[in-house]
This record gives sequence, structure tokens and C-alpha cells, in this order.
Amino acid sequence: MSSTDPVPDLEAGIQYWATQPANYDGVLGGFGTGSLPRVDSLGSRRFLLDLLPELSTVPSPFRSLSAPPSETRRVRALDVGAGVGRVTSDVLLPLVSDVVLLEPVEPFINEARSRGKASESGLEINDSGYRVLWKGIADRSKSGQPLDRVGYLPQDGDDDMESKFDVIWCQWCLGHLKDDDLVQFLQRSRKALRDARSLIVVKENICREQSEPVTVFDEQDSSFTRSDLAFKNVFRDAGLKIIQEKIQHGLPEGLFPVKMYALREA
Repeated sequence: MSSTDPVPDLEAGIQYWATQPANYDGVLGGFGTGSLPRVDSLGSRRFLLDLLPELSTVPSPFRSLSAPPSETRRVRALDVGAGVGRVTSDVLLPLVSDVVLLEPVEPFINEARSRGKASESGLEINDSGYRVLWKGIADRSKSGQPLDRVGYLPQDGDDDMESKFDVIWCQWCLGHLKDDDLVQFLQRSRKALRDARSLIVVKENICREQSEPVTVFDEQDSSFTRSDLAFKNVFRDAGLKIIQEKIQHGLPEGLFPVKMYALREA
């Protein structure tokens, strides 16, 4: 990539998404009313359960009838680029105890907060399990102080990105960061993992691979679509190793392929 090639501008991306409807159709580029949300969420939950089978709350291929009781600690997740709370409500809250949302678009934050209060995940939420952090994901001048809190916080003092999480989920948002900003964000995320079993999951579109890393710039929302190798180079530079990777199948034709990566400290 030459010095004159376009790169993502985070503020321009935020401005674009602020013009989109604060609903599934808006955050999914017009695919919110078809099969995509269900297929995507089921694929994500299966991927996470493959990695952390103890998150299964019912007897299943992941957790047998004779399985010992799960740990009593509350499992915490961070939903990066949370949008309207779709991944939080459809993927994370059915499996974990508490979710922190990190989202830069004000109308999306408001919708996510409303969804948290009226969640249909089957959990006893009642204003619990949701917390919304400060809006940015790359601004080094801000500490990540909470923009708003809704509900239960399991640990005192966990008010910024240095809080510890069992799962950090990043989906359809990392294209808004330049490579160096993305490396720094993933390094911060790596430090925020609770223990050796904790995970960072990246689920993003990927473009066609060539003999070297490829990025495709989208002028509309000022974002990158990276190739598989481009992502892997970023993960390496951030001190992360891939423990599992998988293509999401069943999505509508004509879209970039979507790939999931599970990451831990190298």
C-alpha cells in the first residue's frame, strides 16, 4: 500500500452510520429482515460454544447430563462495535452473564439500551446485564469512561477498557480502524482478557486473497475490507495467535465472505 492510498477515517465512518436507521436493517445494510440475522447469530453461538462449551446452559452436544456445575463466577463479555445490540441480545446474553457494549453512534446506543431493557433472550435481565461504555474504540486521548450504565456490574472498579472479560467480541466494525490503530486496539483488548481461557473473537468480511495482503477501501462508509492474510498479519503484530477460524456459511449471495477468528495471547 502506498502513502497515497485511502485509509479509514473513523469519524467519517461514525458520521455515515449515524445516518442509517437504528434497527437491524440499518446496521446490516438492508439485510436485517431476511435470514441473515438468524443465520449469523446461530453461527456465532455455535462457534463460541465450540470454544467454551461450559457456556452451554442445557444438556447438549456441548454439555452432557453428567457435566459438573459451571463455575459460579459471572461470565463477562465485551461487544465491540455493538450497534443496536444485535450481537449482545442474539449471541452473547443467551450464553454469558453480563455484557458491556462499546459503540460510537448515539442513535444505536439508545436503541441498544432499549433492547437491553426489553430483551427476549429468556434471561432475567430487567435492566441487568447491560452497560454502555464511552463511545470510541480508537481515541487514545480518552480512557473509556462509561457513557451510561444500565444494570448490574459484577466487579467494583471495572469502569474502562482495562476491565477483565471472558469474551471480547468484535464484529463488522474493525474495518473502520487503520492497521496501526487496529493493532493497538487488539493489544488493549488482549490485556483486558481475564485469564488463559478468555477469547477475542473477530468476525468480519474478507476480500479475495492474492499473493500478498489485500485491503479494499469503501468510500461510502470509510472502511477497509481486509483479506485473510491482512487480518492474520494484524493479529500477529498485536501479539495474538489464532486458535480457531471458520467461514460463516448460509449468508446471502453477493456479499463478501465472512470469517470468524478466535484469538488468544501468543
